[in-house]
Amino acid sequence: MQLDYEAQYNNRRRVPEFVDINARWCAASADYRAKAAAQLDAAYGPGERQRYDLFAAAEGAPLLVFIHGGYWQRGDRKDYAFIARELNHAGIAVALPSYSLCPAVSVLDIVGELRACLACLWQRLRVYPLLAGHSAGGHLTAAMLASDWSRIAGVPSDLVRAGYAISGVFDLPPLLATSLDEALRLSPEAAHAASPMFWPPPPKERSFAAAVGGLESEEFLRQSRELARAWRRAGVSAEDVVVAGTNHFTILEELVRPSSPMFKSVVTLARSLTAP
Repeated sequence: MQLDYEAQYNNRRRVPEFVDINARWCAASADYRAKAAAQLDAAYGPGERQRYDLFAAAEGAPLLVFIHGGYWQRGDRKDYAFIARELNHAGIAVALPSYSLCPAVSVLDIVGELRACLACLWQRLRVYPLLAGHSAGGHLTAAMLASDWSRIAGVPSDLVRAGYAISGVFDLPPLLATSLDEALRLSPEAAHAASPMFWPPPPKERSFAAAVGGLESEEFLRQSRELARAWRRAGVSAEDVVVAGTNHFTILEELVRPSSPMFKSVVTLARSLTAP
């Protein structure tokens, strides 16, 4: 039976209360940006959107880099500052990058921008980051973990040792059959090339989690399950996590709830990357 890919992947249609959820996030983010000890709008490249915000913790603190979603065609770091509040309270520094958007650039161009951002953060902080991202940010998290950092000047070859992808898209060809491709402008070849599902897996020493909401579509559940399984078979420490009772958007709120298993896992993982 042919899947209705539009219904599977168009999460704003699947979750009409997204408008209220997003308004809540934006209000909380504006509040924290106004109050937090943060360096805002730092440049990692010449582009208008090649900027990041750094919400500091103690010097040498573990670092989480959170990559926002929006199907590579919308979204901005400023609306996700709410992610940093509880992590900062737990002693974790948080960097929030923006990146150029489709159709002005391609998905692989965005992958390159995130590599440049991580190289910039390394030069500044000399801390191995934990990558985390939501939706398209989950895709970019997986892409950073699977990148060959030996090809990037000025950074360690194991720069990205761990990633936590939340509701990620790792297999892009199904998007060709959706309205989302109006901005993405993917060819079959480009969709395949931009899919971490089809890349060589990360080295065996890496750690990866693919979390997905229990109320998400069959395709989102499949994508997280299949990437974690493939990387696990290749020797990566990879797990897929289904968060019961959450949809594509409410799952992200588990990252800001200190009592949640997701929050605890992320904090533990971030701390492990700075352990002696």
